Amino acid sequence: MSRYVVAVDVGGTSIKAALVDEAGQVRSEHVESTPLELGPSGVVEKLRTIVRTLAAEPGVGAVGLVVPGAVDPERGIATFSANIGWRDVPLRQLITADTGLAVALDHDVRAAGIAEQAFGATHDAASSLLVVIGTGVAAVVCVNNEIVRGANSTAGELGHISVDFEGEICPCGQRGCLERYASAAGISRRYAALSGTAGLSAEDVVRRLPTDPAAKTVWADAITALAIGLTSATLLLDPAVIVLAGGLSEAGDVLLEPLTAALSERLTWRPAPPLVRSTLGTRAGMLGAAVLGWRLLQLR
Repeated sequence: MSRYVVAVDVGGTSIKAALVDEAGQVRSEHVESTPLELGPSGVVEKLRTIVRTLAAEPGVGAVGLVVPGAVDPERGIATFSANIGWRDVPLRQLITADTGLAVALDHDVRAAGIAEQAFGATHDAASSLLVVIGTGVAAVVCVNNEIVRGANSTAGELGHISVDFEGEICPCGQRGCLERYASAAGISRRYAALSGTAGLSAEDVVRRLPTDPAAKTVWADAITALAIGLTSATLLLDPAVIVLAGGLSEAGDVLLEPLTAALSERLTWRPAPPLVRSTLGTRAGMLGAAVLGWRLLQLR
């Protein structure tokens, strides 16, 4: 009888993995830096090593794996990730060959939305928007208790809504994408360009807000970009609540207060939905991967 699934969340900054039971309890947790410097193939090999290690423990029944970018869950293929650089990687086939286990593959942010429905802040909301702000920016749309995937399973790419048609070129090929301004990677990069001080994380930039004009400028641009994106999403979807997750949400009120004000100012004829932080923190994607793994086991 299966006691655990291997749950893995591959991000542009870190790979989070653990054994997770059906109630969402976590053990044998691993968090390792994503080796982007080794290229896409190096990230895949790192992922396979982590999964093999966890899958070797007794009582493991399946693998839930979530990744960024475009994903084909039906075929088990990681189609494209701008942040990692891979294309058409047959992850399900590779992991099954390594472990002999069934593998559920899906999008990392969508998995976070599944986890929020199961264990977190959207559990009681029939319609909601989860916005994950990390290396990139993406969203999970839930309407009438159903997560919207879209025709090509790419619904929720909030980070690639243009907030400035004359803005910066994005690796996706468009100009002025939201995540160029409001992702953790974007904030770090823009601060370095404006201040001349490289190597600081978005968290470092937030700590400098009280006294650093460059930090204030970059942060104000990020708030504006997010407000533009969330205004469009609110008018289109009418969510009961917007949940902020991902590493940048850990900024707390420094993010929530100005963003709530900016969103309210833009929604001139209707109230803004409440903005709240995820109750699951940075584990949301991994816990969503676990839910997917357990669902796969229940189908077998």
